[in-house]
Amino acid sequence: MGLLSVAIWLPIAFGALLLAVGREQNANAARWIALVGAILSFLVTLPLITGFDTGTAAMQFVENAGWIERFHVRYHLSVDGLSVWFVLLTAFITIIVVIAAWEVITERAHQYLGAFLILSGLMVGVFSAMDGLLFYVFFEATLIPMYIIIGIWGGPRRVYAAFKFFLYTLLGSLLMLIALTYLYFQSGGSFEIQQWHKLPLPMDAQTLLFFAFFAAFSVKVPMWPVHTWLPDAHVEAPTGGSVVLAAIMLKLGAYGFLRFSLPIAPDAAHHYAWLMIALSLIAVIYIGLVAMVQQDMKKLVAYSSIAHMGFVTLGFFIFNELGVSGAIVQMISHGFVSGAMFLCIGVLYDRVHSREIAAYGGVVNTMPKFAAFALLFAMANCGLPGTAGFIGEWMVILGAVGFNFWIGALSATALIFGAAYTLWMYKRVYFGEVANDHVRELTDINAREFLMLALLAVAVLAMGLYPKPFTDVMHVSVTELLKHVAVSKLP
Repeated sequence: MGLLSVAIWLPIAFGALLLAVGREQNANAARWIALVGAILSFLVTLPLITGFDTGTAAMQFVENAGWIERFHVRYHLSVDGLSVWFVLLTAFITIIVVIAAWEVITERAHQYLGAFLILSGLMVGVFSAMDGLLFYVFFEATLIPMYIIIGIWGGPRRVYAAFKFFLYTLLGSLLMLIALTYLYFQSGGSFEIQQWHKLPLPMDAQTLLFFAFFAAFSVKVPMWPVHTWLPDAHVEAPTGGSVVLAAIMLKLGAYGFLRFSLPIAPDAAHHYAWLMIALSLIAVIYIGLVAMVQQDMKKLVAYSSIAHMGFVTLGFFIFNELGVSGAIVQMISHGFVSGAMFLCIGVLYDRVHSREIAAYGGVVNTMPKFAAFALLFAMANCGLPGTAGFIGEWMVILGAVGFNFWIGALSATALIFGAAYTLWMYKRVYFGEVANDHVRELTDINAREFLMLALLAVAVLAMGLYPKPFTDVMHVSVTELLKHVAVSKLP
């Protein structure tokens, strides 16, 4: 069994073990099993980076075996510079989520942690699958654990939020299934994604394929105007659910654009780039303004996520290396920063049971260590140089200016809006005099909370101060993708 198979099936096996043997009275054992499973799953992914050859755009760590032979469906896994970091990010965030749930989730802890481990394996599968049907199976299967996590451990409107999340993403994906079926027949009965990349297609077919993939991936990112499920899902989801949703699940849609939309329908991608850029700028500017008026901290960070993901889709469709590389860097950094922002809100919610900004004030007086972490993550969310949040946005803005000055100028306003809503929230929650008795009684973070925030702080600073390992890994693959997209596939 290859490294990628182990990275997929090891967390799923631990998740299944938790579901099989878990009992309420064994909650502590379940936590330790989950932590061991998450750490082992992360350690398995490390050789993917240490053994990665940055000098080639070829797929690496390839596993290719028969699966459904009659229809030429293969169990085909591999990674390249576009996907390998997301495998590590998924495994890393899973460890954080297990630590975050340690004392907080008291009911059905084994099921909660089992769902996250299974979800982790499925998401690694999405980033590794190079067979169209295998990709679709993993892509859709990720909905089930997240639906259960929101629906069982979520807030008062959890069932509504879970249904909305499930229906939005499922309906978009059905069009993708039709597109995959069409490509299967056009390629003479193959689900190999790399074979589809070489397939000549007329413009009308490319257009229909582009919008079929757009339906699936734009909902997942989510792009404006199909973003309305995300604030509801975030607000109702438990802290761990919000972290995984923001840090990894949104990236599945953005990754789909890189693997399917751009290389399979390059002519349509160029033709409709103006539409993608317009929708991305609306997300960056309009959603940034929407974030500014939120009273609920989780809603504010949820809208902030949509604005930051607008940078990602903008970077993809300006078709230059700075833009595409910056977008991928932004996806990784957003995983660290948004995950950390939701964990900080979770720390406060566990103590006060309110996410309303008005319920706080002067938290720095009672929780100084925690306030320092929260300030670092707030600054990263604003895009402060030296933090992970700056690198990707700066690269995308540079790429956008190279593509068109006015598009670059409009995208740069996101840094102003980001600073406005993030720092205004921080000021109202943390600074000033102690606002009420709830804040006066707060206790600073314990060792467990310190550990999970410290791990993310190290990641945010390391990536911000030394982004070279990230950009080196993706450089050749991005160059190859742009070369491929620049060549017409019209027959």
